Amino acid sequence: MSVNRFSRREFLKTGALSTAALGSGAMGAFRQARKKSNFGDAKNVIFLVSDGMSAGTLGLADLVKQAQYGEKTHWMKLYESDRDYHRGLMDMASLNSVVTGSASAASSWGSGYRINNNAVNWGPNDEQYKTICEIFRDAGKGTGLVTTTRITHATPSGFAINMPQRWMEDEIAVQYSERNYDLLMGGGDRHFSAERRSDQQDLYSEFRQKGYTVVKNKRELEQASNNSKLLGIFYDSHLPYTVDHKTLPELQENVPTLAEMSKIALERLDQNSNGFILQIEGGRVDHAAHGNDAAGLIYDQIAFDDAIEAVLDFTDGRDDTLVIITTDHGNANPGLSGFGDGYGDSPNMLATLHDYKHSFEWIYNKLDFHWSDDSVSENTTVNQVRELLEYATNTQITEEEAIMAYKAFRGEFRAPFRNRQGTEGVLSGVLANYNGIYFISTSHTADYVEIAAFGPGADRIPGLVRNTALFDLMVDMADVRTYAEG
Repeated sequence: MSVNRFSRREFLKTGALSTAALGSGAMGAFRQARKKSNFGDAKNVIFLVSDGMSAGTLGLADLVKQAQYGEKTHWMKLYESDRDYHRGLMDMASLNSVVTGSASAASSWGSGYRINNNAVNWGPNDEQYKTICEIFRDAGKGTGLVTTTRITHATPSGFAINMPQRWMEDEIAVQYSERNYDLLMGGGDRHFSAERRSDQQDLYSEFRQKGYTVVKNKRELEQASNNSKLLGIFYDSHLPYTVDHKTLPELQENVPTLAEMSKIALERLDQNSNGFILQIEGGRVDHAAHGNDAAGLIYDQIAFDDAIEAVLDFTDGRDDTLVIITTDHGNANPGLSGFGDGYGDSPNMLATLHDYKHSFEWIYNKLDFHWSDDSVSENTTVNQVRELLEYATNTQITEEEAIMAYKAFRGEFRAPFRNRQGTEGVLSGVLANYNGIYFISTSHTADYVEIAAFGPGADRIPGLVRNTALFDLMVDMADVRTYAEG
């Protein structure tokens, strides 16, 4: 047991008192006074993660959703609702850096320990910490992970797996088959299929032998029996970006959205009379931030918000479910800049995103961009780059801008900040002249992150909370501490 575990638990016991003095409208305060929750009050725990969501991402998604769809995001609606909710900030530092990676971030929630970046519930001296999914499983509760990344990726693994390196995804897939969780949905066929794995191990057959229903497209998911465990793998790697999904009919037909997966997960897990834990990750928000892809970022954040709606609908009228909505770290810190007289041009510039057809990833695939050496074919021309960028974004750029983009694809562009001279930095910089959105980098940031919560236990979260404290909160509110220490 961690020497710090007791102090964290005591901190949570007094958390509601420490925040109450801030007032009902202050950051970290509960919306209104209510009876303090007790350990064991949460039958279920739902943990939603928009991976790599900077504060600017949250605001941009709300602005776009209002302008394009005529309503605020459900995250923002929560802050205006009649629900008793908590709002605060979270310190997400890892064991070895104030800038955290997704594996260490999820592990802090998944085991209650800060972990070195890139490890998964694995200590610096090879300690293997019991994960929160194992704890809930051993307590007889349901366990589920839903993501738009590969299911073997860092954030879902952080709730369920022990691995010295997050990149060991073939091994993570095997460990999933050994740990018998109830529900796994996302991408990652390459780590389960005998044809795609280097060892030719057929993990799909192993899951079926253990009683899982295995589904590989949206129709199979909708038709799957509710009387078995479920493995849903819907793409070779990560699921496609929402901006591509809403453009391409074949993706709409075959690949479920995060909200669709979340609804099915909630229906299935709710059959367990002892309750459940479910992690829902909008994982490609992080990838779009790394890629400085404004449309990829914002529409995947809106898709994550649709999953929030599914959770709000599920919890409506019930008081037995702790819901936490947050992110694991900032990434690239995008923002809409002011343009024009009185900044009056900015709304129309942001609205150009409504007409984007595709992500940067789609452009890279069309150009056969090689990630290993950041290069394209020798036969690629400036006109090809320009035509694809203009088609994908419905934005006409200048010849000078097209040449800059071409040089970036060729590895020939130079910028004062070296982080900004790759293709993603240059493409987003060119488009910022038209959509107004600029990114500060292509990597994670050290921000304190936004956290919202409601349900039993939300009142115990202080205004500024350490990441590891959420593990103790979930374990104690679900009354499974015995299984954590056993």
